[in-house]
This record gives sequence, structure tokens and C-alpha cells, in this order.
Amino acid sequence: MYLLAFSNFIRSRSVLIAITLFLVTGVISLYIGSRFLQKQQAAVEAVTQLQQAQIERNVKNVPDQFGLLMYYLRFAYINKPDPLAALAIGQQDINNSIQYLTVRGLEGQRYDTGLFNPYNQLTGNLDLSFVILFLFPLLIIAFNFNVLSQEAEEGTWPLVRIQAGSAMRFIVQKLSIRLIVVLGLLLILLALAVVIVPVPLNSKLLMFSVTSVLYIVFWFAVSFLIIALRYSSAISALLLLSCWVLLCLLGPAMVNSYLTARYPVQEAYSTFLKQRDGYHTKWDADKDKTMEPFFKHYPQFSRYVWNSPKFNYMWYYAMQQAGDDEAAGDSKAMQNKLRQRQQLAEKFACWIAPMQAQLALTDIAGTGLQQQQQFLDSTAAFHESTKLHFYPRIFTDGAVSAENWAQHVPRYFKATAAMVPLFAMMPLLVFTLILGATGVVIFRRKGAAYTFQG
Repeated sequence: MYLLAFSNFIRSRSVLIAITLFLVTGVISLYIGSRFLQKQQAAVEAVTQLQQAQIERNVKNVPDQFGLLMYYLRFAYINKPDPLAALAIGQQDINNSIQYLTVRGLEGQRYDTGLFNPYNQLTGNLDLSFVILFLFPLLIIAFNFNVLSQEAEEGTWPLVRIQAGSAMRFIVQKLSIRLIVVLGLLLILLALAVVIVPVPLNSKLLMFSVTSVLYIVFWFAVSFLIIALRYSSAISALLLLSCWVLLCLLGPAMVNSYLTARYPVQEAYSTFLKQRDGYHTKWDADKDKTMEPFFKHYPQFSRYVWNSPKFNYMWYYAMQQAGDDEAAGDSKAMQNKLRQRQQLAEKFACWIAPMQAQLALTDIAGTGLQQQQQFLDSTAAFHESTKLHFYPRIFTDGAVSAENWAQHVPRYFKATAAMVPLFAMMPLLVFTLILGATGVVIFRRKGAAYTFQG
């Protein structure tokens, strides 16, 4: 009986069309994700070659002034995306994953990004996470909105109830068939991701899959609750679509608006201005006043001679550091506000399933805001270590030929955050169980007899 019901459902023309459409959409999303990874890899290869070429060229052109040479040299710091980023692109489509820095002021460099068409950025990327989070619920709604009401509207419910023996078992059976079809579609897309992207078979992919399955089950729990209310097909469809609009569109939009209003990041502009002013105003300032804060910041360099008659690069780089120092307060405030936004967003996400699933998927893929902030913090550490390596050579006007330039290759960022643990998805699991249990209670209270409420 179960196999017959499954066969009848899967052979339905509308079901086949829906599955085919979603399969094609999923393959397109995988292709887009694969192209994204290829573009990122091409950028990594290009900057690796560029760094080597520009070091060789500038060392040849400026063989006797270390300070002047370091004005031009750039060093790459790369946040290489995980292959799973193809399934959840997250922040990496708008934030630069490659920092190409000089040893001059950091604050004027680390927020640089590429040039993008704003209209393309507005539409975003059709990655697999978008298909799962926003399109799969629509497929679930289309499959489930008339599971029970159709039988009543066609007058077959009394006969079905007698043959099935248990109304609850009949509903669970029909929902399980649809759940198997949707999960099968998800597993097919994940299997194709392993081939097309390709995504390695590892614990991250497993966590991505578990999160996606749990999210799908959540929407089946929502559908079951609406079914248990026993409204007509039209009203059930309207209620389910309203849930989708509220959870997938209005809820996240309202949270984003609230976070933006509560934590305005005006420091993004003031950081840039203070860094620029802090550096440029030092050209006309007393050199002693420029060097005092520098020696306070780096006491180990106070023994070097800086007030020589010729142009002194120690004073020049002290001016660069002054710009960063004057912008440090605003830069720290900006980073703190972004962290506060992230923390509050995670709290709101406990009540909005699509938000929670989206944060989880991007964290697993390493493309979330938290990972981007870690990359920016690590960029500052990389810039500082590069400065401390070259400053003694600059301040003593060391021999350019004495430096081992072959060792200066691009460095790679390693995120410290682990995968999203299972307990992070507990709110979604709890809501799923609550919705399912509520649906069971309502269904049993109404009894086996079907009566319209609208």
C-alpha cells in the first residue's frame, strides 16, 4: 500500500515537473558556485605570480635604498575559500578574500575591495544554500498544502479514513512520502556537488547535510501543523505562504533593519578620514612630535638614528604609523559594533529558522561574517609581523641584496573557528518538535471526522 502510494505520487506530472525544475535550478546553483571557486583560485594564482614578479622588478630597479623599495613592495595575505564555499558563498562575494598590502598604513588598505556592479551585488548569488533555504520551502508547501483537504473536497475522506484505519497514520504516511522525495532531491544535489564543484567528502559536508535535512524537516513540521488545523486547500496554502514570507523575507529584513539602526557603523568613514589626516598632517608637523608616539609604540627602535640630514625613512614610516594610531580607536569601535551585530543576529536567529540555518551553513562553509572579521584581525597581525621584519632593515638602510626575497611568498589565513556544533542547531530542532507535537495534539482533539474551518 505504501509503495503504491509512493509510486502514484512520484508519477504525477506536476510532481515530475517540480522535481525537474528544482533539479535544474540546483545544478545551475552548483555551476555558479563552481565558477566562484574557479575565480577565487585564479585570483590566488595571479597574485602569487604578481608578488614574485613585482619583487624581482622593484629589487632590480631600486637596488640601494631599502626604505624606498619598501614603499612599493606588496605582500599578499589570502583567505582561500573552502570548497564548501561554493554551496554557501556568504560574505565572500562582497568582501575581498585577498589582501595585497605594503608596510605603510594598514587602515587605508585592509578594507579595500574589488570593483563590482552594484546591481549585480543587489541580486546576489544563486548558490545551493539559497535553493535550500528559500526555494525548498516553496516546494514543500506545494507538496503538502492539500494533503488532507483534497480528500475532503473530493468527498473521498470517509472512504480513505475507513480503509486507512487511522487518520493520523494516513497523514503521516502521505507526509513521509513527500519528505522522502524532497530529501532524495537534496541528496542528489549534494552528490552532484561532490562531482561538479568538487566538494570533498568530509565532516564539513556531513554537517552541511545534517543542517539542511533538519531545516527541511522543520518546514514539514510547519506543514503538518497547518494540516492539523483542517482548513480548506486555499486557506492552507495561504497560511503556509504567509509563514514563508514571514520567516524567509520579513523576519530577516526586520532584524537587519533593527541591527543597522541599533549599531550604526559611522566609524567606517571616520576611520578612513582619521588615518588619512593622521598621516598627511605630519608632513608639516614637528618631527620630534611625530617620533615620540612612534618610539612609545615601538620602544625597541628608539636606538636608531632618525634625524640625519638626508631624507629619513624612519620618520616617513613613523608618519604612516601615526595615521594608524589616530584611527585605531574608531577602527576598534567599528569592529566591536560588527561583532555586536553578529552576536545579536545569532540571538534573533534562534527564533527565525531560515536565519539560523543560513548562519549555520555559512559558518560551516567558512564564509560568514565571523570568519571575515577573523580574517581582518589576522590581516592586521600579518601586516604587523611584516613591518617588524623589515623595519630594522629600513631604519639601518640595509643592503637590498642581503635580504632573502625568495622567502616572501603569499601567506594564507587559517580560521580558528571550528564547524558549527550540533547543539547550535538545537533551537531549530526544538521548534520542529514543538510544531510536530502541537500538530498531533490538535489533530487528535479534532477527531477523525473532517470539518472545514474556512
